Amino acid sequence: MSLTSAENITKTYTMGEVQVPAIRGVSFQLQAGSFVSFVGPSGSGKTTLLNMLGCLDHPDSGRLTVLDTEVAGLSRRAAAAFRGRHLGFIFQDFNLVPVLTAYENVEYPLLVVQRRPEAERRQRVMELLEAVGMAEHRDKRPGQLSGGQKQRVAVARALVTHPALVLADEPTANLDSVTSQAIVELMKRMRDTLGTTFVFSTHDTHLVEQIETVYHLVDGRIQDGAEGVSSDA
Repeated sequence: MSLTSAENITKTYTMGEVQVPAIRGVSFQLQAGSFVSFVGPSGSGKTTLLNMLGCLDHPDSGRLTVLDTEVAGLSRRAAAAFRGRHLGFIFQDFNLVPVLTAYENVEYPLLVVQRRPEAERRQRVMELLEAVGMAEHRDKRPGQLSGGQKQRVAVARALVTHPALVLADEPTANLDSVTSQAIVELMKRMRDTLGTTFVFSTHDTHLVEQIETVYHLVDGRIQDGAEGVSSDA
């Protein structure tokens, strides 16, 4: 059974009197442990798809199932609860809280969203900071970290709730090629260790070369199927 299934989903935005189709009849399936990317130029629908997978938006038509849950019918509160239990997010601009330390940024979802006990929070945070090579920088604030270090903290924060699915929107856009490669290798190790599924949106050709399954989006449609799909995908 697939982790995520989209069947002929569509999304159109209204801008004044103009209807702007963003997603036009897209279908795909993702298996647990996949390393997948939606690739395409600006305006192709990549971010819209990630927003729908992340329950931040919903399709106008079609069926979208994430972790055996049909997410289109979730209320705003139910969608927020679903995200907090099952999903992690990584952003191109890191989205770290500037006044919090690296440790506190990683801890934040456990404290505010999942409300885990202090001992459990401490154990999970330190495990992830160790895993991403940032334990020695735990007391530094984002302004004291390099771009690569910030993204390592962001990866740890995305994984600290043990999500089944992590959505990464242009995660290497603000990094140099060497750092980008290190971050991709880090996420692959986390996938292999934790079994987490990673789904990216990107136009970074270097990142695309590292992805196992690639869906090309043009004008809101998937073109020519997926590249590099494994036998169980």
